[in-house]
Amino acid sequence: MPPFLSISRRTRRTPFTDRVTAEGVSAYTIYNHMLLPTVFRSVVEDYRHLKTAVQVWDVACERQIEIFGPQAAELVQMLTPRDLSDMVVGQCLYTPMVDETGGMLNDPVTVKLDEDRYWVSIADSDLLLWIKGLAVGFRLAVDVVEPDVSPLAIQGPRADDLAARVFGEEVRSIRFFRYKRLAFNGVDLVVARSGYSKQGGFEIYVEGGQHGEPLWDALFEAGRDLDVRAGCPNLIERIEAGMLSYGNDMTRANTPHECGLGRFCDTRSAIGCVGRDALLRVAKEGPLKQIRYLEIEGKAVPPCSEPWIVSAGDEPVGQITSAAWSPDFGTNVAIAMIGRDAWDEGSVVDVATPDGNRSARVRAGSWL
Repeated sequence: MPPFLSISRRTRRTPFTDRVTAEGVSAYTIYNHMLLPTVFRSVVEDYRHLKTAVQVWDVACERQIEIFGPQAAELVQMLTPRDLSDMVVGQCLYTPMVDETGGMLNDPVTVKLDEDRYWVSIADSDLLLWIKGLAVGFRLAVDVVEPDVSPLAIQGPRADDLAARVFGEEVRSIRFFRYKRLAFNGVDLVVARSGYSKQGGFEIYVEGGQHGEPLWDALFEAGRDLDVRAGCPNLIERIEAGMLSYGNDMTRANTPHECGLGRFCDTRSAIGCVGRDALLRVAKEGPLKQIRYLEIEGKAVPPCSEPWIVSAGDEPVGQITSAAWSPDFGTNVAIAMIGRDAWDEGSVVDVATPDGNRSARVRAGSWL
């Protein structure tokens, strides 16, 4: 039998784990030391359903780091090269976060709750320790904690209809990357128009684990005629949408500019960012490699559990870190880090897949 993942107390459950189990989850990964569902019926069937109906996702593994106190805004700006000086309460911003060399530490969404209070909704890394280190090292008047907040996502073309049945029609007026506090069972929850898919929807920041199962049950009861199902971030759809996975498609070895995130770097005005000086040089000179999207010829590729070398001629020019067969586009779709000499649209390269070399073509952008 193939090896399996042993679960222990060190692997944290979520407020939704029992409901996820009841809905027939068939695979998990570990993300921020927590369980993250990856498959229910199958990757392809989950993909089809996500694009046509509505799903409820347990994404409690998107842990929150709460930063509050008189110097909260100063500390949050230290983390990111994105200028946050105009950020307002009620806004969520995608914020690449970097170390002193300009290397990516995480790519979270930062939520401004008040002038002196923020949540940083993190991808898979121990960013809490870095933020606490900066707070202590610079003797800032802030507290940095992990609150009892567990995000639950509603994703898919029917997401607005489902959310409106539980939170009221006001939910439809929430703008992209904005949030409102909406009532559920006598408590106000942060409901943001965001999520890790291109199918539309919301992320609900469930403050207090005791509200997790009642909210899950309310969504499923309200969505029976909408064909609501449990779901999770889908490998095929996220590659089609060009949504990067921190720790997989990008790591601390990469700058935001290499990850195609230069538009989120205001290096001249993001005063205080610890990696600002390093990124000023990168912004001026330009990256030597950058994220690109590839179409790989042939039948469906096997899972990409380790990087696949990409070559032009006999020279390695990069690597593929995510790949899958796309039923909707009838080709293998992939995310790669490619060198400057081979990243132009239409460039033909060779990919060393586990079942042999394949030809691939570089695209200018993602599929969705």
